[in-house]
Amino acid sequence: MESNPLHQQIASMRQHLLDEEILDEQFVELEGLALASDEDPNFVEVTINVYFEESNELLPMIEDLLGKNPIEGSEMERILHRFKGSCASAKAAFEQVKTEQGNLKAKLDSYFELVKQAKA
Repeated sequence: MESNPLHQQIASMRQHLLDEEILDEQFVELEGLALASDEDPNFVEVTINVYFEESNELLPMIEDLLGKNPIEGSEMERILHRFKGSCASAKAAFEQVKTEQGNLKAKLDSYFELVKQAKA
């Protein structure tokens, strides 16, 4: 385990979030990939924050519409479509990180192959 108290606290908090099933291993993997890539190391955080900002706006609107009798179907459909788009944007961002992982793996595989050849 890291000797830095801040790193220990981060590891402990991440483990707690995993234990509570708030996060899963895929999140941890994506977080690690984002940090290892040349892209913005805060990529995962930014993506999640955008999702929360949009959902914080949309969920009260959905709740309001559900309280109406009759429910305004076309307005509900419009809002749910926006919410779905927000979820899709988050998924697309994660797909980009997965693509970066593939690129990184390919580069490292080539590197390690050369290292093996040099040792032979």
